[in-house]
Amino acid sequence: MFEIFKKIFSEKEPYNYKVDIHSHLIPAIDDGAKSMQDSIELIKGLHSLGFQKIITTPHTMSHRFLNSKETILEGYKNVQAELIAQDIDIVLEVASEYYLDEYFLELLSKEKLLTFGDNYLLFEHSVGLKPANYENNIFEIKVAGYQPVLAHPERYIFMHRDFKIYERLKEQGVLFQLNLNSLGGYYSKEVAKVAHRLVDAGFIDFIGSDTHHQTHLKHLKQNLNYKQIEHIFLKNTILNEQLL
Repeated sequence: MFEIFKKIFSEKEPYNYKVDIHSHLIPAIDDGAKSMQDSIELIKGLHSLGFQKIITTPHTMSHRFLNSKETILEGYKNVQAELIAQDIDIVLEVASEYYLDEYFLELLSKEKLLTFGDNYLLFEHSVGLKPANYENNIFEIKVAGYQPVLAHPERYIFMHRDFKIYERLKEQGVLFQLNLNSLGGYYSKEVAKVAHRLVDAGFIDFIGSDTHHQTHLKHLKQNLNYKQIEHIFLKNTILNEQLL
């Protein structure tokens, strides 16, 4: 077994993480890239770290970034055109990171949402407060035919006080997407502690960069190290590579 992982995590390429599923690279539609130049520089930065495919996920949230499928797809088309113009050889796809609120539930009932892979739907919610009807809303996502993927579960403070919430979500079939930078303490020491606990519990299904700007890339480079990534893969069944 050790020899298999030694081969996967070679000296030249110390991780098996080629597909990023969480980023904010469409210019000027959320708190990520501010311009097309920003978008291209961030994409080139991710490419230089070894990523072969990026699934970018702009926010859809009624109280901050009231994006629609149309605005997201239009921005995506423009970035794709620029990548072709600059001959940047990387696969770029688009989904969205949906904020779990009444607006999201309205969209869920009215239209086909932006997903990735096998109908994976990336969602988030309040950091500090448990959403009303949380379990029922997740049930509604599944009834609608989507596989719910909770973005950065390690960052939700109200869950830190009760780890059983994570356990119940997993029992409900929710997949977890870890922000890799959480492990290095980028967000806080407490978030790092919970991130490591989730990894050790085998609760992580996807890894994401959650790239918004160059500072995220700087920290991501520091966290893409042999021992840390090997530990994640040894403890968890990571699904990113199924998306290649």
